Amino acid sequence: MLERTRTAERYTRGVAAAVVAVVTLVLAANAGPARAAEAQPAWQSAPTTGPTASADR
Repeated sequence: MLERTRTAERYTRGVAAAVVAVVTLVLAANAGPARAAEAQPAWQSAPTTGPTASADR
């Protein structure tokens, strides 16, 4: 038969699980993609062919 656990032991396990969860979430939030070395405006990265392309041909 299983033994009954003490209340303090259950609270300790709960707090430990909460700390692990918070640390995991903080690490996951900081593990995003690296920043670009130089930001490029949207108009510079537009395609150069198609119906809206420049008429400088």
